Amino acid sequence: MSFINYPLAVGSGTTRIIESGQGAAILFVHGLGARADRWVTTIERVGAHGYRAIAFDLPGHGFASKEAEGASTVPDISAYLLGVMDALGLEHAILVGTSLGAHIVAYAATRAPLRVRGLVLVGALGLVPIDGAVAENIRRNVQVRDRDRFAGKLKFVLHDPALVTPALVEEEWRMNTAPGTIDAFIRLGNYLVDGIAADTVAEKIKALFPPERLLLVWGAEDKAVPVSVGEACRDALGVRLVLVPGANHAPYFEQPEAFDAAVLPFLASLPG
Repeated sequence: MSFINYPLAVGSGTTRIIESGQGAAILFVHGLGARADRWVTTIERVGAHGYRAIAFDLPGHGFASKEAEGASTVPDISAYLLGVMDALGLEHAILVGTSLGAHIVAYAATRAPLRVRGLVLVGALGLVPIDGAVAENIRRNVQVRDRDRFAGKLKFVLHDPALVTPALVEEEWRMNTAPGTIDAFIRLGNYLVDGIAADTVAEKIKALFPPERLLLVWGAEDKAVPVSVGEACRDALGVRLVLVPGANHAPYFEQPEAFDAAVLPFLASLPG
């Protein structure tokens, strides 16, 4: 095992940190209904390239506190992310976010641009407006409670059905039906449908960050947030969009070599 994990006090609650390596800090932020350990193999690989790679559980997810405070909107959680940086003693970091996590890191970057060296946005929500049907589909999927439906939930975001193992289904069901978790997912799912449009950030990001400090990565088979959304983000930001073949909504997990081939050169290009 080449990573460590530990609890961290943030605000009035706690989160779980997973980290690997030493060097410039890179903070990885998961999406709605996921948790920090989705990034474990990613942070191990990135940490081995001379970075301090860190993932944490968003409030309401994984082993983080489940209280409503700080867990209901992207502006709330972006402030929480900055609190995580403060608690870890990180003055600056590169932020990598996937799905709703991409919106969270982008929003945090608009609040504290001098603390963000660069952004990697993966299958991103919240940069540009999304179709109501996309938001409804995600809300419906993330609020699943019936154990028999969890395999289908995972196949909604993973391209290769072989990745949906019985062990993963069991863990997903236990983690995402833990006390307080489903309530957090309901709040965020409702926000995704009813409130996220007011918080889109592409225009602000474009004004604050030059294209060379931004990277878009998308699974070429993304069913949750279609490639058309990625193309709209690319056009709005004027940046490069990398499509990862054979990947749905989690290219870092599904196609790690292709993901790293896009992301590691970008990380190395960023000024210190």
